[in-house]
Amino acid sequence: MWMHLRPFFREANLLNGLTSRVQARSYARRREPFPTKVSHYLHRAKLIDSIRLTLRSNTPNPSLPSLINHRLMDSFVATHALRSAPSADSALSFVRALEKSSHFSHTHHTLHSLATVLAKSGRSSELKSLVDDIRANRFGSVQISFMNLMQWHAAVRDLDTVLQVWEQYALENDHLCTESYNIVMTLYAQMGKDFEAVRVFRRMIDEGSLPNCRSYTVIIEHLVKSRKLSEALEVFNLLPSMRIKRTLRQYSVLLEGFVGSKQFDEVRILVEEMQVDGILPSRGMGLLLQQMKEEGILEGKEQLLRGILPDETIRSVSYSIDSGDEDENENEDQDENISDAGQCNHVDGIHLKPWMDPRALVSALRNWSPDEVAALESANFVWTTRLVCKMLRNFKTPEAAWSFFCWAANQRGFTHDIYTVQRITTLLARHGRTDLVDRLISKIRMERMRLPFSTIRMIIDFYGISKKADAALKVFNDDRILCGPISNVNLMLLYSSLLRTLTKCGRNSDALDMLDDMILNGICPDIQTFSGLMYYFSQLGDIKTVQKLFAMVRQSGLEPDAYLFKALIQGYCKSERAALAWRLFEDMKNSGLVPDSATKELLVKSLWKEGRRREAAAVEESYEEINTVLPLALQGHVWTVSSADLTRVYNIYSNSFD
Repeated sequence: MWMHLRPFFREANLLNGLTSRVQARSYARRREPFPTKVSHYLHRAKLIDSIRLTLRSNTPNPSLPSLINHRLMDSFVATHALRSAPSADSALSFVRALEKSSHFSHTHHTLHSLATVLAKSGRSSELKSLVDDIRANRFGSVQISFMNLMQWHAAVRDLDTVLQVWEQYALENDHLCTESYNIVMTLYAQMGKDFEAVRVFRRMIDEGSLPNCRSYTVIIEHLVKSRKLSEALEVFNLLPSMRIKRTLRQYSVLLEGFVGSKQFDEVRILVEEMQVDGILPSRGMGLLLQQMKEEGILEGKEQLLRGILPDETIRSVSYSIDSGDEDENENEDQDENISDAGQCNHVDGIHLKPWMDPRALVSALRNWSPDEVAALESANFVWTTRLVCKMLRNFKTPEAAWSFFCWAANQRGFTHDIYTVQRITTLLARHGRTDLVDRLISKIRMERMRLPFSTIRMIIDFYGISKKADAALKVFNDDRILCGPISNVNLMLLYSSLLRTLTKCGRNSDALDMLDDMILNGICPDIQTFSGLMYYFSQLGDIKTVQKLFAMVRQSGLEPDAYLFKALIQGYCKSERAALAWRLFEDMKNSGLVPDSATKELLVKSLWKEGRRREAAAVEESYEEINTVLPLALQGHVWTVSSADLTRVYNIYSNSFD
């Protein structure tokens, strides 16, 4: 489904007004000989393309020195040329030529780009030499983080060095970031060290690092690679209840696995779920689904596939390098600098798509002045859904994003679809532009366009960030029909998102009314929703509401987990109700659960502060007597993931390799 937005485009032009024209003229005077930032960007892009072609030439190219001495050569151009280098040898030769120029000096970006190329090419010795030079301050104050080192050495599969860096990282930091576990877990899985990969996941949750979407991608890839398809799908199906966004990479891995094993019923289900999640398929996936459609494997899904398969414009474009998975959080900024934005460049029989960096182009367009727009139009880019989504992702202000969105609607050969609409509506909601969201939703109704369920939910979530409770309620009550029938599971998640948004906006009575409405409609909140509400009201000191919610947990048949008790104890302590926290601690202990060490220490400290020394001593003695070592952290998080869900994922993963 596509959209006509000409009226919005005319209004978007009016929004810019005189101020933008003044800014454009002011910039033109400063940026001679380039009249606009877009022109400057385009000339830089042309230089990067020339370097890319030169680095791929089969014969010695005498033009490289002149390119390096070009007046536009700077760290930006060098960085992106290095990232586009076809091999480590070409990157090294380019760097040697750069270093001969008296006008060039390395920066953090150029050195990190070179290190990444060396790592991906498996050039371990050159990588270590470069790292040693950086550490020796040969390039000035350029810094290398532990994460940089782990990523680079993991790329060359140097397990010993990765583990050494990780150990040093742990010694110098109280808390390890989730990505460090992901790197080690990925490397173990790639090297066939199954049990070690499982142990890293266990260590991650035991040490209190909450797994993110990439953590689960690693697990799913590992299981599919080991032909544990049903187990991989089981983990994948748990992600929505843990409020983890399911990514394009996860869908791609599962689809490839089930197609390869000829389990086409599962393929059909995954295709339907992709539409619910609003996932824009990659080029490879689009071609795979198109082939399956032509072979009759997805018979009866033509209407569904019409919204998922890439259109003729996208399919007609070939890529030199896949520009990354759109909406894939774990690969948000990787390899997105080669785009289908224009005609091929070629030399010596080598054909390359023009280089493009959506982030840099958006930066040049941030004021959306008439001169910038004119320069953009003169570039004759081929606008596709993927490219427009990448552009929208990088706008910092809703006004500029909206202007671009309306302008794109009028470009030849391009029409908006559910993916670009999802991008702009969620961005506008995050910035609280309820007027534009409402007008866009009205247009969607007129066009009879069906939105993915994920779009409705994200709008409600982002209205929590922008503190627009009334707008969130309107979307929930009036606009959720735009995504069609909603399953009970998804409706529970939608209610949960709305409840969280209402609490963020301080709409306490509305949140409790909506909770009652949820239960009256036969939708039972999950333990995460209850824990989020109880933690919120406990911090406000509203003990009566907390006790009411706790009774509802018992009545609904849900079993309070250790993390729920932890959230309540912390909430009571922060609201200076340590006596109530101590009673919860006793309930927790009687249920056979234990707090983590930080929660126990907080409880003891709060009891002492409120003069309850006997209770504080009892808490200390209760664990000294049984000599129990408390966990470093409890599994779970308010509003998102329960300890039971994390345990379930761990059990699936570990049992797959027994």
